[in-house]
Amino acid sequence: MTIDDKKTFNLFCDESSHLPYDGMRYMLIGYVQVGSNDVKRYKAELRHIRSTHRKKGETKWSKVSESAFPLYEELLKFFFDSSMCFRAVIIDKSQIDETRPGFTHDDFYFRMYYQLLHHKMNLSYIYNVYCDIKDTRSHRKLARLKEMLHWNAAIKNFQFMRSHESSFMQLTDLIIGAINYALRGRGNVEAKNRLVDIIETMCNGPINHSTPKSEDKFNLFFIDLK
Repeated sequence: MTIDDKKTFNLFCDESSHLPYDGMRYMLIGYVQVGSNDVKRYKAELRHIRSTHRKKGETKWSKVSESAFPLYEELLKFFFDSSMCFRAVIIDKSQIDETRPGFTHDDFYFRMYYQLLHHKMNLSYIYNVYCDIKDTRSHRKLARLKEMLHWNAAIKNFQFMRSHESSFMQLTDLIIGAINYALRGRGNVEAKNRLVDIIETMCNGPINHSTPKSEDKFNLFFIDLK
């Protein structure tokens, strides 16, 4: 293991309820951070978990069910037992006043990405940022992110990745989905409620408010415009 390997991290970014008129109150953008020296080993362990549960296809929050609960429980516990970290920024979209200059939905979308990526980076390390392809606007979004953060020498690479290609991207989707579900007041899907309980137990508290900035394992930042 080289020194460079120890100081290089891959950020697998995903987003939820990011569209302006999707009927959802909160927009969330987050990532799972994986040390480059751990990628190969963790990928193999995640593959082993899936094969143990005979899972084919993607592991996503939208696919959580009672029969699949043991798989998703094991995935979450593996995350919390590993050196992987999670960070998300959340905004209540009802607070966005698009009549104000610089306060459009798109403005906040990119501000959230800036908050997500910049404020927890160690500028002496190297980061590779992978973004999930969501829609036809994805390439324009990536170009603007590169422009916003071009001065940040710690970011070595921006790249798109389809979620079905990455177990880590799917893990980000799972955790973001759980947070969004909790923020909506949960629901009647018992398997999802139990997964939220697992996360809150591992975090020693509810996931509906910001964590201390110093929190590294599971970091949440709620942007308050009031």
